[in-house]
Amino acid sequence: MPQLELSLASSPLPFQSARLIELWCAEPVFFASRELSDTYYTEGTIGNYALAYALGWARSPYRLTGQDTGRPRYIEDLTPLAEQCYVLPAWHVEGNASFRFERFNALSDSYWYAMTNNRVAIAREDLPLKRTGKKPNTFRPSNFPQTGRLRMIERGNRFRTIALGDCELPEYIRVGKFMSKVRVEIVEELAIASLPTDTYHCHAYLSAADLPRTDLELLSFDLISIPPVSLLKNLHFRGAAWQIGKFTLPANLQFCGGRIL
Repeated sequence: MPQLELSLASSPLPFQSARLIELWCAEPVFFASRELSDTYYTEGTIGNYALAYALGWARSPYRLTGQDTGRPRYIEDLTPLAEQCYVLPAWHVEGNASFRFERFNALSDSYWYAMTNNRVAIAREDLPLKRTGKKPNTFRPSNFPQTGRLRMIERGNRFRTIALGDCELPEYIRVGKFMSKVRVEIVEELAIASLPTDTYHCHAYLSAADLPRTDLELLSFDLISIPPVSLLKNLHFRGAAWQIGKFTLPANLQFCGGRIL
């Protein structure tokens, strides 16, 4: 016991409090987690990067200019939160989420249309002046799908996550490609304790890019491969840990911590 007290004293905690949060989907939630042919699948989880933006902790400019165009800004937007707050990826309360399929069709009903840059032109005068070829009907193709199927998280699904730090938690947030409404409810206030280096098993979901670069050995895990960061579940690891309620997590988690799998 004296050895444990020494470990606690020598490893100050960056966060003094944590909250167990439940997320209730008031509307269907869609993320393009996987794309197979013309079907776009949402995985049964909500990533912590999406939650950080939805909770209002991180914000990006409405318009990206210069070198920021065409690349993500996760490092610039999320790393300033390292000493303020952190949130885990959300896992389904019952283990498996329920889904719904919807078909979308963005093609025009007009007699004539053409696929242009990011939209469908329904009149020839709407066509862009810049062409990719010399022929009158050669235009830049659109990168946006016009027809297909969506697998979405059905309304009524419940997820849970852990928020560390004292950052504000709104009552409702908007998440996903369609900015779906999700209710945020604090289930329990949790204490945080530091644990010495040992072998542990983590039952919560973790972001692979947020794990510390050193002093953590990953022994086994299940990988959920989704953009922008793969998630880990059932992680068996060796290293220092945090005890948060009944959850045991690797210590020193932070956004964009540096480990890449």
